[in-house]
Amino acid sequence: MAGLPLSFAEPMLLLGLVSLPVLWWLLRVMPPRPRRVEFPPTRLLFDIAPKEETPSRTPWWLTLLRLAAAALVILAAAGPIWNPQTGVAAGKSPLVILLDDGWSAAASWDARIKAADELIADADSDRRGVALVPLSEPARDITLMPAGAARVALRQLAPKPYSVDRVETLASLGRFLKATGDCDIAFLSDGVDTGRGSEFTEGLGKVIETRKLTIFEGGAPPAQALVAAENAAAKMTVKVLRTVGGIAAGTVRAVDAKGSPIGEAHYNFGPQDRETEASFDLPVELRNDITRLEIAGERSAGAVQLLDKRWRRRAIGVVSGSSTDTAQPLLASTFYLSRALSPFADVRLGDRGAPQQVIAQFLDQRLPMIVMADVGTLSPEIRERLNAWIEQGGVLVRFAGPRLAQADDDLVPVKLRKGGRTLGGSLTWEKPQHMASFAADGPFAGLNVPKDITVSRQVLAEPDAVLATKSWASLEDGTPLVTGEHRGKGVISLFHVGADMRWSDLPMSGTFVEMLRRLVDMSGYTATPGPAVAGNPNAETVAPLRTLDGYGAFGPPPSSAKPMPADYHDRATADHPPGLYGPAEGPIAVNTLASGDRIAPLDTSGLNARHASYTNTEPRDLRGILLSSALALFLIDAIVVAMLGAGLAALLRRRAAAAVLAFAFMLAAIAPSPTHAEDKDDFAIKAVSQTRLAYVVTGNADVDSIVKAGMSGLTLFLAQRTALEAGDPVGVDPAHDELAFFPLIYWPIVPGAPKPPQDAINKIDAYMKQGGTVLFDTRDAIEAPPGDNGASQTPGMQTLRELLATLDVPELEPVPREHVLTKTFYLLRDFPGRFTTGQTWVEALPREDDDDAAQHPARGGDGVSPIIISSNDLAGAWAIRPDGQPMLPLTPGEPRQREFAFRAGVNIVMYTLTGNYKADQVHAPALIERLGQ
Repeated sequence: MAGLPLSFAEPMLLLGLVSLPVLWWLLRVMPPRPRRVEFPPTRLLFDIAPKEETPSRTPWWLTLLRLAAAALVILAAAGPIWNPQTGVAAGKSPLVILLDDGWSAAASWDARIKAADELIADADSDRRGVALVPLSEPARDITLMPAGAARVALRQLAPKPYSVDRVETLASLGRFLKATGDCDIAFLSDGVDTGRGSEFTEGLGKVIETRKLTIFEGGAPPAQALVAAENAAAKMTVKVLRTVGGIAAGTVRAVDAKGSPIGEAHYNFGPQDRETEASFDLPVELRNDITRLEIAGERSAGAVQLLDKRWRRRAIGVVSGSSTDTAQPLLASTFYLSRALSPFADVRLGDRGAPQQVIAQFLDQRLPMIVMADVGTLSPEIRERLNAWIEQGGVLVRFAGPRLAQADDDLVPVKLRKGGRTLGGSLTWEKPQHMASFAADGPFAGLNVPKDITVSRQVLAEPDAVLATKSWASLEDGTPLVTGEHRGKGVISLFHVGADMRWSDLPMSGTFVEMLRRLVDMSGYTATPGPAVAGNPNAETVAPLRTLDGYGAFGPPPSSAKPMPADYHDRATADHPPGLYGPAEGPIAVNTLASGDRIAPLDTSGLNARHASYTNTEPRDLRGILLSSALALFLIDAIVVAMLGAGLAALLRRRAAAAVLAFAFMLAAIAPSPTHAEDKDDFAIKAVSQTRLAYVVTGNADVDSIVKAGMSGLTLFLAQRTALEAGDPVGVDPAHDELAFFPLIYWPIVPGAPKPPQDAINKIDAYMKQGGTVLFDTRDAIEAPPGDNGASQTPGMQTLRELLATLDVPELEPVPREHVLTKTFYLLRDFPGRFTTGQTWVEALPREDDDDAAQHPARGGDGVSPIIISSNDLAGAWAIRPDGQPMLPLTPGEPRQREFAFRAGVNIVMYTLTGNYKADQVHAPALIERLGQ
């Protein structure tokens, strides 16, 4: 109805609304006006003021009220239904349901199944046969089945994790429709065109001919997808795709191989955008740990981007054999190599020390790829280490030069002739040579052959039977420009020209960058080579390890999954579903969409079809609401008529006392009962039922969430390491909550926060006087480490001083080495949190003489210090996420800093619970000795 999700069971009854003008006229003329008769004595009555007046005609607003009530009755009689079922029209012909079940249908799969189930239910009531046609299974036999069997078959379907080619199903659908004859067709579309969409709609129109077609689209959240993840120099980016316009935003999550979160990136769509980008500004070490990107809240395989070692930004070592004294910065080979490699790799230049020392350092750092520019003679030890490194999967790329031309080295893929080939020499060209081709089975296959690159000098290879199989790029005269081969799990490659401009202008070209990119892609693998390396014409195949289902969740490979070539770079298919292939230590990722894929809305405007939408809510009958509203309007009308006729006033005069009593009784019945006392009782019962730690709620949402997570983390640590099984921590407001139930209250100081009211200060003072301990944490040790005597002028410390100015605080001192707090459970020297530079302050105790202190290594007073002050952000170090991972990083991040922060928390809690118990325990030998006397 005019775009609204509203329909009527009996729409013909809406014609009753036409009678409303007639009803208006009747209400205006009934009752008829009285006939005026002249009666002279009536003049005497005009001077008497009437106590009550009756209008001579019905007011217009009362007439409008009655018309509204009548209209509501008519609408209710028509049977209005909100969110009606938008299925196909009733009939006796068989029903054919075409169901999109690719990855793009997964996000709204429940709505799709619900719509199909409603269609089958309607067909069951009409005793119609049903044919269920999932478009991902073109080879499936299409047959009519009873509605019950169709419902069972529907429940067995699940979205596929790859794109569906709808066109392939048209042939079998056409054969079925010719054999069946007349039937109704319902197409449950996902609205996404992943390719050949126009061809499908055109073919579908020809196949169905004049049959009735209903297309379900809209009413469900549109599909989104991820493609083209790239680990660039400064950040990792990924493109987010959608099919519809409008302003939208979302989040892309990055996780590692264990499923632990690494980071999140937000993205935004403009009103007309169908593509946007999400960026992860993370250190390269963290970016290299990312194995999965996923759109938060989107359940589909297309919303997942799996990453393998090809997406890692590898560290590449570059070493040059040229002299540092003669190499100019802009002419050196390392300059061209670093510029070419930096867009997709982290370049480590070995510009200090001898080449052999630099190579040894790179091997010690376990770099996946080393580039050697004109490095000649190597020591036997370095050659042996390089050979072993290559056998284990390393990639060695060498560039020719004068030193390599004169050296006798076996770390090259082909045997070389001594000397070089130059213009004007014995092995000479008449003119510079151009590149001719790239080997079809080499790593550079598919690159465009540039015609503007010239070579004026090269190192020649000795011709033999296998030279052609090792040639990856050749010149016009047939001599190799780049050769390479496999050695064990690694690769060794040689550019027969230099890495600078003296022998060739190749280093200045974009082709040089792409060639190095292909070589970098080959590095870092432990069991699989790069794309179709020469010398291995039969590409290695890898078996599926784990695959994604249609919702983007990992699971075992289906029986239909087949091994794929190790150089597979295409989108996922039914034979190769998205997931991980190959060995567990170095798998290859296959994604639902390829890097260049884009999605578009499916255009069905060319089809002669009725359109319906998916509904996510149940149909609702509005008759009850409309009739109740009409009844309410009639009651209002009756009250108004009684008031206008003075009947209500007379009734109130006769029943005034009874009306007042009834009104008072109604107010007492509907008045809310006081619950403040009950809330206080519930709080007290919760607090005393189990030992609990408490924290002060500051009103700052970020601080409160971190402190709550920190106190929960400390409570969990206490349960794991001690006999204390405390309950969940409780947030308290000192101005309203009772504090006596808690042995320890953690108070995070928020700079600039308003000072609590005096009543709250008094309650805190009383709490500390009665044996409670308040741990104040300014959380600002990193901003200004304490100076002389612990003085600090940070905003947090200033706020704390203002707070403590009205409290009766005892004399404080930094925690001495012999204090009981350092020994209540763990032996500690300091109390670190997120930071380690801050001091911890407690109540100062009377200092004993040094000799006595040496004999008694623990000190304690009669009770527990009522106040502890820290600036190390203890709760920030204790805070853990629901998945068990730390919420905040540490500074400076020492190996066991978080462990010692938890230990500090344990000592503080045990100190507040046991007091100076430890002081007596460490004196036990002296006490036993004294008792023995």
